[in-house]
Amino acid sequence: MGDRFARYSKSIIQERALPDIRDGLKPVQRRILYAMNKDGNTYDKGFRKSAKSVGNVMGNFHPHGDSSIYEAMVRMSQDWKVREPLIEMHGNNGSMDGDPPAAMRYTEARLSKISGEMLRDIDKETVDWVLNFDDTEYEPVVLPARFPNLLVNGSTGISAGYATDIPPHNLGEVIDAILYLQKHPNASTEKLMDFVKGPDFPTGGIIQGVAGIKKAYETGHGKIVVRSKTEIKPIRGNKSQIVVTEIPYEVNKAQLVKRIDEIRLTKKIEGIAEVRDESDRDGLTIVIELKRDVDSQGILNYLFKNTDLQISYTFNMVAINNMRPERVSLKQMLTAYLSFQQEVVKKRTEYDLKKALARQHIVDGLIKALSILDQVIKTIRASKNRKDARDNLVKTYDFSEQQADAIVALQLYRLTNTDVTQLEKEAAELAKRIEEYRLILNDDTELNRILAKEFRQILKNYRNDRLSEIQAEISDLKISTTVTVPDEDVVALVSYEGYIKRSSLRSYSASSSDDSGLKEFDHPVFLARVNTRDHLFMFTNKGNLIYRPVHEIADVRWKDTGEHLSQTVGLDTDEQIIAAYSFKSLKETGQFLIATDDGYIKRVDFSNLTPGRTYKKHAFTYEKLKQKNAKVVMVKYLTLADVAKDVLLMSHLGYGLKYDLGEIPVNGARTTGVKSMNLGDNDFVVDAAVVTDDSEVALVTQRGSFKKMKASEVPTTSRARRGVMVLRELKNDPHRIADFTLIEANDAPLIIYTDRSRIHDILPNEFNNSGRHSNGSFVIDIDAEGHPVAIKRKILELIIK
Repeated sequence: MGDRFARYSKSIIQERALPDIRDGLKPVQRRILYAMNKDGNTYDKGFRKSAKSVGNVMGNFHPHGDSSIYEAMVRMSQDWKVREPLIEMHGNNGSMDGDPPAAMRYTEARLSKISGEMLRDIDKETVDWVLNFDDTEYEPVVLPARFPNLLVNGSTGISAGYATDIPPHNLGEVIDAILYLQKHPNASTEKLMDFVKGPDFPTGGIIQGVAGIKKAYETGHGKIVVRSKTEIKPIRGNKSQIVVTEIPYEVNKAQLVKRIDEIRLTKKIEGIAEVRDESDRDGLTIVIELKRDVDSQGILNYLFKNTDLQISYTFNMVAINNMRPERVSLKQMLTAYLSFQQEVVKKRTEYDLKKALARQHIVDGLIKALSILDQVIKTIRASKNRKDARDNLVKTYDFSEQQADAIVALQLYRLTNTDVTQLEKEAAELAKRIEEYRLILNDDTELNRILAKEFRQILKNYRNDRLSEIQAEISDLKISTTVTVPDEDVVALVSYEGYIKRSSLRSYSASSSDDSGLKEFDHPVFLARVNTRDHLFMFTNKGNLIYRPVHEIADVRWKDTGEHLSQTVGLDTDEQIIAAYSFKSLKETGQFLIATDDGYIKRVDFSNLTPGRTYKKHAFTYEKLKQKNAKVVMVKYLTLADVAKDVLLMSHLGYGLKYDLGEIPVNGARTTGVKSMNLGDNDFVVDAAVVTDDSEVALVTQRGSFKKMKASEVPTTSRARRGVMVLRELKNDPHRIADFTLIEANDAPLIIYTDRSRIHDILPNEFNNSGRHSNGSFVIDIDAEGHPVAIKRKILELIIK
């Protein structure tokens, strides 16, 4: 099996899938061109049925399926696949949309004019020949290929263990490089790239990445980006449209249009109104019509990144060189082709010299015969037959057999003085040509001069403009969320226990206010109408900040619980969300005020807390806690309007401290801050709030007492002091502050949570303000319901208009 596979591999590598470095053709392509040329099916004659040519190739040279021969013939005729088509075809030869060609019985084909250059001089013993598959006739091993077809038309193929991807190039540029290499054999790749700028795809497009081209030309392997040629045009109604006039090489146009339309239908991006293929006989046009006032460049960038409007093309320049598959550089290709052409010119010259010498020999004999015409005629008349006449001429006048044959075959009308003159003229011309041929064969400089002259003639006949534009750098595709995220208002919820979700306004409106989907003793920390393009910051009591763009939050029904943050970001089991804020952009100018229970406080600029690349998997430290069991008790976003306010802190043992926000320095994210309050033994900060003298606060004690008081009851002093008592000290079972909160509206209820997971609603307007030394009113039976641990503002139901 190994032996058989090795033989099979050798066969498909050498004789099927990979091109020869000299003529750039695979065997099937070479056989098609040779058979059509042999059959006289050339550009200067009429078209013939493709089936006739295919049958001819299959019967004489290529014993494989007719479909594989016809497909190879069709590809050589497709001007969007090859830079210089080698075959002209009448009828349907496929399309850029991937449509199949018509059957070969319907189409007609002939060799193109430039194909003549591939076959020129083939009858002058310029190439080696081998017997065909049934040993009935000979076929060429390689075509003379008078232009560098391998680079000009490129090649693609897959064999056993080898594949090739050589892009098409501009004929003029490649021949210019060969002419330079002829004079400078040690030219560097960089110098050759002054001529061969890069690939030149028949479909045009924009090639980006000169570094990738250079690497490919040096090593045979490299990567470039090929981008469609596009233009954003304004149309009436403040709208715009993207017009695509060139697409990347070998991209299926119909599939591309379908993919863009799928993006429009699935609304992966907002803003595409319609996609139309307006291509016609004059050229390719795809029109992407956009909606009013959209980011047209952003949409185009998205399409570049997510469709075949932009592709990566990888060079893998493998060709058969001396019967071996090799990955070759640009210089190796050009050098191998140049050597081959020098050999072709040399063999052609040898052939022409041999023919000229043979003719010179005959002409010399004829001239000699005419000079002794009477004796020659007498000898011929005396001979028995033609063979005897020839033998007598050889014996009597010392003619060679070839000369004697020519004399015997001479017609009577040529025995005139005019013919003698013509023969003498021909002899002179032959002598001159023989001298030229010998000079070419004996002098490499002359041979190269002739070759260069022929290359320049090909340039004159076939040079054309470059189709693909080359740009040095690969453009960075920045896609704004305004393009990829639909502009939609939703309801977002973040819970104390770490659940997060978003729902449509419709789902929220259809649900009852109590049915939030949260677990029984969980409660919302954040509940608001936000936009999908907003940004959500969530702060935990252990100093971790979790960021989520609103559009990345799971979209669920309002009755569902949503996802827990620990599914993506590692949270401790006793870690809770204490605050959450949404922002329109990540360029806000405000600050965050952060206070901890072990007596530290700081301000942090918004810009210091913006998310990094790993926000989806890792939380960001916004507060460095000094003690292992310390917790953050308050995170408050400060705007310019808050600058003139005070911060109020209360401790568990009943102390209240108030001072100006300006006393708190601005620190970095991963810092602890400065001392906020001078705490005694076993004391800790229960909470903090930003207040004015008119603010009212509500506090709850561990004994179940509720108290409402003015913030002005606590005098404004300075930071890091102990503060003043806000409770009346009792000798037995004194009150201790469990928590306090700011009352923002007297009619908004507050919720008291107990250590037995009981909940109590409190309406602040049912209570009068107390003095600083009051212990408030008992509202909870601690024996039956447990000790209060927190008091929070109840987030009211949203008003959805």
